[in-house]
Amino acid sequence: MEFVATCPKGFERLLADELIALGAPQVRPLAGQVAFGGELADAYRACLWSRLASRVLLVLARVDAADADELYEGARGIPWEEHLAPGATFVVDAHGTNAQLRNTQFVALRTKDAIVDRLVSARGARPVVDTAHADVTVSVRLSGQRATLAIDLAGEPLFRRGYATRGDAHLSSLRPDYAAALLAVGGWGEVVRAGEPTLVALWPGQGSVLVEAASVALDRAPGLLRSRWGFAGWAGHDAATWQALLVEAEARAAAGEKNPCSLLVHDGRPGALSACRQALRSAGLPLVPEGCEGTAPSCHLAVADLSWVGENALASEAAALSELAPYAGARLVVLSRDGAPDAALRCDPASVTEVIVGRDPATVRVYEPSDAVAAAPSVELPGGERASVLVAASDQFARRLAKVAKLRAKWARREDVTCYRVYDADLPDYAVAIELYEGSETPGRWLQVSEYAAPRGVDPELARRRLLDVLTIAPRVLGVAPSDVSVRVRTRARGGSQYADEARASERGPRRDRSSRQANRVELPAGSHLVDEGGLTFEVNFDARHDCGIFLDHRETRSRIREMMKRTKGSKRFLNLFAYTGTATCYAADGGARHTTTVDLSRPSLEWARRNMARNGFTGPEHEFVQADVLAWVSEQRHTRNRWDLIFCDVPTFSNSARMRKSSFDVQRDHAELIIGVSRLLVRGGCAIFSCNLRNFKPDVEKLERAGVRLTDITDETIPEDFARNRKIHHAYLVERG
Repeated sequence: MEFVATCPKGFERLLADELIALGAPQVRPLAGQVAFGGELADAYRACLWSRLASRVLLVLARVDAADADELYEGARGIPWEEHLAPGATFVVDAHGTNAQLRNTQFVALRTKDAIVDRLVSARGARPVVDTAHADVTVSVRLSGQRATLAIDLAGEPLFRRGYATRGDAHLSSLRPDYAAALLAVGGWGEVVRAGEPTLVALWPGQGSVLVEAASVALDRAPGLLRSRWGFAGWAGHDAATWQALLVEAEARAAAGEKNPCSLLVHDGRPGALSACRQALRSAGLPLVPEGCEGTAPSCHLAVADLSWVGENALASEAAALSELAPYAGARLVVLSRDGAPDAALRCDPASVTEVIVGRDPATVRVYEPSDAVAAAPSVELPGGERASVLVAASDQFARRLAKVAKLRAKWARREDVTCYRVYDADLPDYAVAIELYEGSETPGRWLQVSEYAAPRGVDPELARRRLLDVLTIAPRVLGVAPSDVSVRVRTRARGGSQYADEARASERGPRRDRSSRQANRVELPAGSHLVDEGGLTFEVNFDARHDCGIFLDHRETRSRIREMMKRTKGSKRFLNLFAYTGTATCYAADGGARHTTTVDLSRPSLEWARRNMARNGFTGPEHEFVQADVLAWVSEQRHTRNRWDLIFCDVPTFSNSARMRKSSFDVQRDHAELIIGVSRLLVRGGCAIFSCNLRNFKPDVEKLERAGVRLTDITDETIPEDFARNRKIHHAYLVERG
């Protein structure tokens, strides 16, 4: 008989070795699968004992499948009456495509038609297709112009072991077959056979690594808890052979239950240790893992899952790599999305296996025990504490940050500022901006780290390691928990830089909804915080995409708007265009604006602006919020009698939202037309402030003058002291009718 055991990419050699150890003959590793021969008992044993296989398939035939007709004829030629008992239900599981068969659903449909027609012809009765709980699963896998048809003996993936985990969304959940692969690469089986094994699991999340390690140590077959098998409804099932294998496995499990094994958990995330203990209890394994933090304990093998960090959790990755460093010199297996662990451990891996985690590439890196490990580079922090880093030169960044943070904190206390920029690419190699936010009614401190795009000549891996060092050092220098650091990586984009958000709620732990001032009862969304600026309270959110809700570089601009509104006579009407979260509107209302209009294309931003206004006591019909394409709205308002005394227009550098009436907006190309339109919405003697953040912006003064618009550059007056190093953070102009 011919069988195929499927597996994830990168597992083929490991699975082949496992099948050989299980006694399977004729083992041949292929791409994404391992073929083997033997009797039905060999396949049953693989189903019961394999920790690495996804499915075990009994190959029935390989047929031509250049098109739908060839596939149909080949499938119809198989004696399905020998495999589907009368009354049995079935389903077809299709994989792969080719030039003519470009859809797996269609492949499954034609195969199903062939099976039905064959059985109708043989028995005169039509079999039933059951996509939810079929007795038999037929597998069809296309490879080029050929198709392999088989019976799926597993029925559902073998990595579904039959025990339940806690299901905590804030803890990583490594699939059991991946956990088993890490252990296999690390030689856990040999460690167990040597006696009294000790395993340290770093960030095991919901505990699958511990369950797999314990089941190996206690000689427990991974399939013992499964209640359903694909072969149970198959007409060729040999119940006696299967029962004998089960009896043997249960006897081995009973004999191995008292085998010695020590399991240690290194995972500081809330609930991690209890989740691991829960997983072992659910799997019926009588072992209780203990927590270990700080100094790396002595062990035979350490296994670290870093697949949950990476591009979307850089702050967590920096903290994890710092904790990984003490394990240098131990036998260690790391599942990682990149080579950053090499720098943390100061050594090259003995082997690297490329795998896929989810849809992303990753590596399994094996580090051999060694007494000759280079000393870890570290930096001294305020108070004498030292922190492990990846780049030795990061000590310069640590010293510079400590110095500027101390000076900036003094300035902030003097000016009564609680949210400010601490560091702004002071050292060219550490090209990041770091902003500190201190909560008001929601206590706390948060950092937002924004990386500037590195020059093309800089090694991307070196730039990444520097960023990880920044994320290790900055929270400690500034007294912020690593979980309260959000990271944005700035990428090159048309019209200036554009941020790709790196902050995710999942890396920060659960948030609780809070209400703000009891008098106003304004709801504060989960994950949001309240900060003060200029005597006003604003909502910020570091889990949201793009910006956190307030542009700190416009602190002086907002104060200027408030003072201008105080001096404004007459109707005291204020208009905020591209309003985002309405912070400028709050300042204008605080300055005495009797009527405000807040315009933005984004409904979530307008709702955010409405909450900011209400939280500061500005409610009522005199404060209106308009969801509209600003360019079209300004054009429409020019034909009405609506006019405003003061207008603030802080434009994006570039926008191509599908909801815009025009195909796109480019500030350099389109600013003159917009400014002219804004000027026409001013009352006689009114003025507007126009702002943009394109570094090399040049206003078309001549065109504006021809339209009777006077532009006065007030940029220098609107740059706060904490942005003095980057005076091109924005441009600001006073707009008046000539």
